[in-house]
Parts: sequence; structure tokens; C-alpha cells
Amino acid sequence: MRAENGKRISFLIIFAFSGLASIWPQSDTDRPLRTKPQDLPVIASNSSLPAPHTTTPSLITPAVLEQPLFQRYLTQYTSTSGVAYMNAVLDRASLYLPFIKEEIKKRNLPPELAYLPVIESNFVITARSKSGAVGLWQFMLNSISPFDIKVNDIVDERRDFQKSTRGALQKLEDNYRTLGNWELALAAYNCGLGAMNRTIQKTKIRNYWELCKRKDLRQETIDYVPKFLATAYILSQPRRFGIDCWQESHEWTAIPLKRQVSLDILSAESGADRELLRRLNAELLHGITPAGNYHLKIPASHLEQISAVLEREDLNLVRYHYHIVRHGDTLWSMSKHYGASLDLIEQHNPGISGRYLKIGETVIIPAFKDINPPARPTSNVRFDAQYTVKKGDTLWSLAIRYGINPEDLAQANNITLNQILREGITLNVPILDTMSNEK
Repeated sequence: MRAENGKRISFLIIFAFSGLASIWPQSDTDRPLRTKPQDLPVIASNSSLPAPHTTTPSLITPAVLEQPLFQRYLTQYTSTSGVAYMNAVLDRASLYLPFIKEEIKKRNLPPELAYLPVIESNFVITARSKSGAVGLWQFMLNSISPFDIKVNDIVDERRDFQKSTRGALQKLEDNYRTLGNWELALAAYNCGLGAMNRTIQKTKIRNYWELCKRKDLRQETIDYVPKFLATAYILSQPRRFGIDCWQESHEWTAIPLKRQVSLDILSAESGADRELLRRLNAELLHGITPAGNYHLKIPASHLEQISAVLEREDLNLVRYHYHIVRHGDTLWSMSKHYGASLDLIEQHNPGISGRYLKIGETVIIPAFKDINPPARPTSNVRFDAQYTVKKGDTLWSLAIRYGINPEDLAQANNITLNQILREGITLNVPILDTMSNEK
């Protein structure tokens, strides 16, 4: 820690010792849940280690406050630029945090876990990493099977904030039961439980901070836990650090559907905010609900209007292309042209697979191409565009603009996080699109 930060950090440490136990109850962002989500079953663990449900201790202990890495990130995130960045992330989080906090409370888990998505995805619901991890909690395809999370041509439930939150908390609980320590459990969320177990077996050490000192963990995992703990410490007591704790809140509810619905049509007919509908139902890859049982999450303020639209039998709530087959057409060529998978075309045209197409016949194809383009990665992102620095720009303000982590932006341009940007220089940045920068 640099000398000029010493007085500031000492004050924070002294303050934390005196009031640490009451951090969560005094949180200015803690509001009661106003939703009526459907409860899903929780997967039980058979581990013999004590369950984390008996108490809810804070993860920010006096020992954590003394760690140099924690102090480093605390200094970064409480700087003027850091506070602006935190405000932007918390604004995105405001739609999802009440539900996440309620789930954590039900399980008697450490309340600070609500802020783990800040580190995982910057609370961008459509986040996709270079390695393929998706959603607020960054689930990989090969890790979703125990958590009732589905991925197909219509939905990617890693972007469902209800299912992904329940799955992530279950995963964290399982890590804790296996490792018996929350710092190790968090590290395992980053590097994988198998990798953490192998490290412990090799070193015979079950202390995260000691493993960090010995460099027995990869650098990403060494930084991951203190970065999260510093973030959680700040956001659990936002007023003390100048964080805006009165973000706009949205009441929502879930209603069962009897037919497929396009969010765009539903928004236009009911007057409900289109972007809010998409954020609430971000698992819908094309803005169209799947056939069969599906619970649509809607703004509570528009329950009456949306219900009235859904009851209208004369209104087609999904748009379709009606393709007249011509010479040379194939299901594959139609799939590529309209952006619909072969499976979807076959589902809407029973019996069409396995036979020759007839010239002049009509093929029904769901019309969702270009409605919702794929979200840009926001973690381990590709920096394929350039940006010319303007007066007043900082890495932190640019990170807010592009919905990415400021450390990633600094690393992509071989500069330090707090470096002053000279007007006119060119930086490597992600390609900007509207969906991944929504709030």
C-alpha cells in the first residue's frame, strides 16, 4: 500500500472493527422484495461438513481488512472514478438485487454474496465471456446440469436471473460444504472446485491467503476474492463511500403463458416498456417465448394491460415469415436466410423433415432475425474497435460506457488503471452495441 493512502486505510480499518457486525442490516440498498416469483427446488448436499445455514457471519472480517490486496482494491474502488463506476454497476443491478438478496436470506448465506455478479459480469444480464460463460453469474454450459438451467435455440437460462441466482448460490453452498471455508469457496467459484481441491491436496494448506502468498493459485484467482470482498464491503454500506443508494426500483411479477408471445408485440400492444421486458426475460434469445409452459416476468404496473392483451384471441402475438418454396430451396438455406434453426423450422412445420420440399408450398418460420442481436462479450472481451480519447475521458468512464471491467480495458491497452489519458490518443475498445450497454 502506498504511503499517501495510509491514513485513509487506517481510518477504514478502525471503523470496520467497531461496526463490522452491523454492515448488512444498515445497508441503504437493502429493500424488501416486492415480487412474487415461483419457488424452485433446491438441490441438497450430502456433505458431512457443517452447513452454512446455521449462522450468517460477515465475510469481511478484521483479518480480511488487513490484507494488502483487499486494501489495494478498496483504494481503487473508493476513488472518484471508482465510485462513478460502482454507481453505474449498481444502477444495472437494481432490477435484480432485491431478488438475489431474498434468495440469500432464505438460505442464511453471507449477505455480501449478493455483490458477486459485480465481479463476474458487472451486472450485465447478457454478459458472455470469451470462454463462453454467460449471464450475471457466468455459468459455463458444462456446469448447468445440476441446476435446472436449460439452453436451446429459444432460451439460454443462464441469462434467467431467477434460475441462475438459485444455481449460483447452490454452487457456492456446495463449495463451502466441501472446503469448509468461504474464502476457499469463493476462489473455487472462480477456478473450479476440482482445481481448488487439487491445490489443497498438493500443498496441504486450507488457507486462501497463505495459498496466495505462496503463489499456489493462478493470478486471476489470487485477485478474484479480495476484489470481490472490497466491492462487497463498499456496496454493503454505500452512503459511507458516496455511492448512490436510491436507484430506481421496479416491481415485477410472473404470469403463466398459454401461447407463444413476442416481447416486441406485447410491448407495443400493452404500453409496457420494451427494454424492461427484455431485461426481465433476458433468457429469451430472440425476444419470443417458448412453446408450452413458460412464466413471463412483467412489470407489475402493467399487469392489467398485459393480461388483457394475452386474452385477445384475435391478436397474433408472434410474427412469422411465410416462405413460398422455390426451385433450389432447402430447409438449410431457409435456416441461414431467416436466422432460425432447423429444429425450429421443423417444430412449426410438422412432418416437413425427411421429405422433399414442394415448389409453391408455404413454410412457416418464426420472424425473430435481427430482433435481438447477440450480446457483446463483457468479460475477457475482444477489443476489436478503436476509440479516440476526448477531454475528460478516464478508463473508469470508458469502462462504464462499454459495460466492461476497467482493469480489462487497462490491460488491453498496456496502461495502468489510474493513468491519466491524453486527449487524442487511440485506445483499443470493444465494438459497442445497444443490448450489452442497457441499464
